[in-house]
Amino acid sequence: MTTLTSRGDPNSRTPAGAYDDLLARVLPQARAQREWNPSDGPLPSLFVSHGAPFTLDDPQWLGDLFAWAQSMPKPRAVVVISAHWEQAPVSITAAKAGTPLYYDFSGFHPRYKTLPYATPDATDLAHRLTGLLGSTPVHEFADRGLDHGAFIPLMAMYPAADVPVVQLSMPSLDPGALLALGARLRPLREEGVLVLGSGFMTHSFAVFGRPELATRTAAFDEWAVDALARGDVDALTDYRKKAPGVAVAHPTAEHFVPLLLAVGAADDPASAVSAIDRLVMGNSIRSVQFD
Repeated sequence: MTTLTSRGDPNSRTPAGAYDDLLARVLPQARAQREWNPSDGPLPSLFVSHGAPFTLDDPQWLGDLFAWAQSMPKPRAVVVISAHWEQAPVSITAAKAGTPLYYDFSGFHPRYKTLPYATPDATDLAHRLTGLLGSTPVHEFADRGLDHGAFIPLMAMYPAADVPVVQLSMPSLDPGALLALGARLRPLREEGVLVLGSGFMTHSFAVFGRPELATRTAAFDEWAVDALARGDVDALTDYRKKAPGVAVAHPTAEHFVPLLLAVGAADDPASAVSAIDRLVMGNSIRSVQFD
């Protein structure tokens, strides 16, 4: 269970009101989005800064995520790793249609735990993942749905909830392990499956009470942008020793290492393009696309 203390926008009249507005505005467009076909070539791999329930109160953040998804064909399915599920060996969420979400947060208005995201049956993707990940048995948690690191960005990206989704656990927090896992998922991109690592480019609670620490999260973000532009996988993997401001930007590893999944799934690690680039509450919500 992840405890999050921020309660979102204090000026928002309705919790998740910005999300309600998004649905009212874009649902027909979301349903009509052109679906991927093989002539489109491989889908990209993505790293998404997912935020928390307060993302659903931020119209700019929601709009940016939706526009990003609209810039690509609609995937046949999505496989996502979230910062909020570490389980070894690799496991998957339930694949059946409409599996209830896993509301792994507290300290927010109760409405955030009533918002649905009922995705279609993902059994075919679950079987494909089981085969792709090799001889080690892959356990399916029949009663575990998507956690907030998965469902919150996807609610904005694919608000019609018409794309099958399976969440993979992180087998460890070792960057090299996530890099290798991403490489094993790379073939899915050629099959119209979107590979998505969900974390946060910087994840500092300390900056909430000490705004001056934003200089350190900004320094980390600038370092990451430079390393990505150079395709410096070694530096990204060794970020604990090489990145400035890391003790503030990432006091724990779980929100950074999903980036390595997206890097590993990419054909070219130096192809990174920032789809979202701004600060929210002193943290970078940079989100990145790789070819």
